[in-house]
Amino acid sequence: MAKKIETLVLNTQQPDEKGFFGAYGGAYLPPNLVEVMQEIAESYVNIKTSATFLEELTMLQQTYTGRPSPIYYAKRLSEAVGGAKIYLKREDLNHTGSHKINHCLGEVLLAKHLGKSKVIAETGAGQHGVALATAAALLGLECDVYMGEVDVLKQAPNVRRMEVLGAKVIPVSRGTRTLKDAVDAAFEAYMTDPVTTMYAIGSVVGPHPFPMMVRDFQSVVGREAREQFITMTGGLPQHILACVGGGSNAMGIFSGFLDDEEVQIYGVEPGGRGPAIGDNAATMAYGKPGIIHGFSCYLLQDADGEALPVYSIASGLDYPGIGPQHCHLRDIERVQYVIATDRDALVAFYNLSRLEGIIPALESSHALGYAIKMASAMKKDETILVNLSGRGDKDMDYVMEHYPLEAFETQKLLVK
Repeated sequence: MAKKIETLVLNTQQPDEKGFFGAYGGAYLPPNLVEVMQEIAESYVNIKTSATFLEELTMLQQTYTGRPSPIYYAKRLSEAVGGAKIYLKREDLNHTGSHKINHCLGEVLLAKHLGKSKVIAETGAGQHGVALATAAALLGLECDVYMGEVDVLKQAPNVRRMEVLGAKVIPVSRGTRTLKDAVDAAFEAYMTDPVTTMYAIGSVVGPHPFPMMVRDFQSVVGREAREQFITMTGGLPQHILACVGGGSNAMGIFSGFLDDEEVQIYGVEPGGRGPAIGDNAATMAYGKPGIIHGFSCYLLQDADGEALPVYSIASGLDYPGIGPQHCHLRDIERVQYVIATDRDALVAFYNLSRLEGIIPALESSHALGYAIKMASAMKKDETILVNLSGRGDKDMDYVMEHYPLEAFETQKLLVK
């Protein structure tokens, strides 16, 4: 039997009984979902301390996902930058290719415990959809995945993977035909049959208990990283970076270091093409408090409180809101939220590939792009740990077609 893991309760910043992290979160729901969501919340609170559940989850993490994922010192990249040492938490090495499998296994196990026959989800880059389809196939549940038409075309390899795994991929043609619209469609489908299905949300967003639940399942990343980094270097990293759309991979690694005041933490948002409306998805930089998809958060919104169109080269980051715990961490100034542009991400994508033989997801490339700029201005004895949340197989065709290699100077790093 697998070794029992610690209870999935964190010491720092649990939400209150209504699901609020400070002023953000909660559950703004239609009447027919209130009782259903309460059932999910109560079941999760009970199951996350169950030895049987934790042992099954741990066994799957170790023997199916391939945990623990390693920490890797990117020596050639660090030397090329000429500043701080850059380390990578290799979530791209997980089965299915990203951090998403961490919470998908937990959510599908919970759905099975609740007697559900189907899971419903949204996906942007397709990584959550692939991970959920994988977990559903493993545990014998049906799976419907809603995906914007733009992303269906952009992330064709992941669409094929979901279909091979037995999931039904449902293109969404409304609005901007991207992640926000996929979430809308998935929630609407869930509302028609919340009894036999469960919405398996793809990030630390949505109504309570999902921000807490997904964060808890992702916290394995932070627990591992903290122990691994101390073992590898003899101390804690001085700086931690992760990309932030909804914010699941970031909350996963941040959770292991929030109580370490000497560790500086950065969430890297997609700056896209620039600050104009519709050219970015930098929620913290340009948003203000609002409500979307059943919870309150910083939101890119118009004067009437409606979500604005957003954009990112990375399909998994083009969401107009952000997880409520991130909002609280920003307000209390524990985490600094910064911006990386499309170009920053592309430079990181090509340079990590050329210097380390690692092709990163465009989402992860945002965090790496900002880390490159940071590292170049730091001393050689400083350390940066980047959560490399996914691999870039899904992005290669799109990047090579629209941003060919010859358009970038890859023989040296572009750190400015």
